[in-house]
Amino acid sequence: MEAKVYGLNDVVEMKKQHPCGTNAWKIIRMGADIRIKCEGCGHSVMIPRNEFSKKMKKILVKAES
Repeated sequence: MEAKVYGLNDVVEMKKQHPCGTNAWKIIRMGADIRIKCEGCGHSVMIPRNEFSKKMKKILVKAES
């Protein structure tokens, strides 16, 4: 399986949608854990990096570097 390349401030699509109805999440912190923020309601969640890699479907918007 090919490694997914993502970075800070990228907007990603997750496999399961948030209860507010959107699938778009913005990466707001990276480290051993990754904090993502829902683009619909603003709720943020911190999940381990390996779990994030499994649950992420694709990158919707790549952040400007």
